[in-house]
Amino acid sequence: MLSSQKFAAVAMRTGTLPDMPRGHFVGGAFCGPIGRRLMESFDPGTAEPFAEFARGDSADVYAAVECARRAFESTWRDTAAAERGRILSRAAQLIREEASRLAVVECLDSGKPLAEAEGDVRGAARAFEYYAGACDKLQGDTFPLGPGYLGYSHHEPVGVAAQIIPWNYPIATAARGIAPALAAGCTVVAKPAEQTPFTALLLAEILKRAGLPDGVCSVVTGTGAEVGAPLAAHPGVDHVTFTGSVATGIGVMKAAADNVTRVVLELGGKSPVVVLADCDRQRALDGVIGAIFENAGQICSAGSRLIIERVLHDGFIEDLCRRAEALTLGHGLRNPKMGPVNSAAQLARIAGFIERARRRGVTIATGGGETVDPETGRGWFYQPTVVSGCAADDELVREEIFGPVLTVQIAEDAAHALALANDSQYALVAGVYTNNFSAAHHLAQRLDAGQVYINEYFAGGIEVPFGGNKKSGFGREKGLEGLLSYCRTKSVAARY
Repeated sequence: MLSSQKFAAVAMRTGTLPDMPRGHFVGGAFCGPIGRRLMESFDPGTAEPFAEFARGDSADVYAAVECARRAFESTWRDTAAAERGRILSRAAQLIREEASRLAVVECLDSGKPLAEAEGDVRGAARAFEYYAGACDKLQGDTFPLGPGYLGYSHHEPVGVAAQIIPWNYPIATAARGIAPALAAGCTVVAKPAEQTPFTALLLAEILKRAGLPDGVCSVVTGTGAEVGAPLAAHPGVDHVTFTGSVATGIGVMKAAADNVTRVVLELGGKSPVVVLADCDRQRALDGVIGAIFENAGQICSAGSRLIIERVLHDGFIEDLCRRAEALTLGHGLRNPKMGPVNSAAQLARIAGFIERARRRGVTIATGGGETVDPETGRGWFYQPTVVSGCAADDELVREEIFGPVLTVQIAEDAAHALALANDSQYALVAGVYTNNFSAAHHLAQRLDAGQVYINEYFAGGIEVPFGGNKKSGFGREKGLEGLLSYCRTKSVAARY
């Protein structure tokens, strides 16, 4: 297997990689779309197409769901848990063996720096490894019903699980949903975002080589309207996991409701990073920078609101702006500190937020403009941006921008910081920087968020349940709680 650098060199020289999949993956094999249509995938670092893939429709969705139903009823739900674990473990090993190619494909498709893509691939392997070990640990309970009775419960797979995957973390989000679903005994039909289809397809093929029976995991590519919507509304789907925007998530939930299909929704965020005066200043600076500028801010859990005590504000923001201005931009395959945003549409969305803010007189402390790869003059890039002086009701404070834009709010003390942090329609994650252990955990208890990071943003891993409250969604992924999302509990009470 070539190294990431060698794959990257091929991609930079040719603009693509050889042997990219062009069809859906259904029934254990790649196959062309029923409607025979293709669409292009763009490299955000050049704003140029680099490969074609299948543009599916409802006919492809119905074929994949039917295939998944057959595989569930004939094979997978009755496969021994230990054997499911062995297959997932082999998949984790194969992902690691092919990590270099997967990372470069992810970089080309999403635009993120190669080092970040490599980390995502490692995370995908770890997800399969983690749930491989959990397959045979799904245990039920017994109930003390008294003499002459036996009561017990056990977990059953829900059936066919649909995965609707976003474009910002294609392989990582696919793995965190597909791995627990398979571990629980479900079959899967996955729909990756039309902007980033390829690593989900490659992952399905890896699972086949790891020994997954045909039809247990299928991937259908295409647009949200033509593939995602009919998948969410399909009466043969027993569970939908969706990651994406609030508006689309509401549509998914409405579609699933017609069939009383269970859903897990991981939606938007406007996550606060609370920096108190007694923090470790350098650690906080590092954390704030990473929280908003990793993946060019295109993270549902990005720390997009800095809430900082007034006494620390001026000097901290000066240092923060200097660090932001020093971040190198460029094509992801050259491994800059920050890559492009994913699409022309997303670039225009980010720019629109800032232009409206300028017209309102908001202070742009640094950044605030579209740019290009300084080496080639191409690509969809936005400068690392810090905005200060926003009122609590400003749209930069209230709305998810999904780009490299940090909004700063000033707090008078920890209590004020808590009030500002919770004043949001979103409640996905929150960060806290303080050297006061008691204050940190006091805030952690009272912050309205599904996950709280203390003194390290993005702390944790596949072991830690993840999900939001309010308009950030409901249900949890990752951890053993994520595994239970794909189970239904059956209770048995017997008299003897």
